[in-house]
Amino acid sequence: MTNVRRKSAQLAENPLFTNTIIGLIIVNAILVGLETYPYFINRFHDWFVIIDKLLLWVFTFEIIIRMIGSKSIGSFFKDPWSLFDFVIVASGHVLVGGHYVTVLRILRVLRVLRAISIIPSLRKMVNALVKTIPSMGTIMLLLGLFFYIYGVIGTMMFSSIAPEYFGSLHDSLLTLFQVITLESWASGVMRPILAADPSSWWFFVSFILVGSFVIVNLFVGVVVGNVEEANREETPTPTDIKLEEVQKELHEIKQLLKKENQ
Repeated sequence: MTNVRRKSAQLAENPLFTNTIIGLIIVNAILVGLETYPYFINRFHDWFVIIDKLLLWVFTFEIIIRMIGSKSIGSFFKDPWSLFDFVIVASGHVLVGGHYVTVLRILRVLRVLRAISIIPSLRKMVNALVKTIPSMGTIMLLLGLFFYIYGVIGTMMFSSIAPEYFGSLHDSLLTLFQVITLESWASGVMRPILAADPSSWWFFVSFILVGSFVIVNLFVGVVVGNVEEANREETPTPTDIKLEEVQKELHEIKQLLKKENQ
């Protein structure tokens, strides 16, 4: 059994095996895209079904190889990416048996996400984004307060001038979301209101300055910081390597001092 596990682990880590799976994921993504066109689905429906089933069984074989090659079944499922792959592939088998056609198509699209778990650079990026979630909480709270204050002010000031944009609080919040994306905020939202109330410019200018150029950049800064940290963990700089060596030496010195004192 140990020999089988070792060979399975070698196969799972083989670059050719990994690149083949990546290629099949890309093929699966292309097929899912082609299925959205009636021309292809009406003429090649049977071929789409056959190829999809083949891809599903190939992905199943890959998961089984990775499970056998892991240290244990428990360690396989403790890895979030392995668990993600298992759920995506296993759910495909369940839905094939249940003939849930619409949901099955959706899950075929989700198989494309397996590229994230297979391609190291994408996996590293997603891990960095996950690390930003705790930091995002405070920024989201700040952004929520900012939106709420400007939403209430906008409703009070412009509900009679532009009810389609600021007629109620939720309308105002949706309008502010459009404004903060800088999508047609000047010509579509501000200019009509500015024509009726020339003093309204301060509302939009201050919202853009604080919202788009300050708070949104906080999100970018947090994400960039975590991406750099993830890169440093995977490929440490010479300074990081030297610092780690110094820490090991200090630890060894502490252990020697403890032995001498004893």
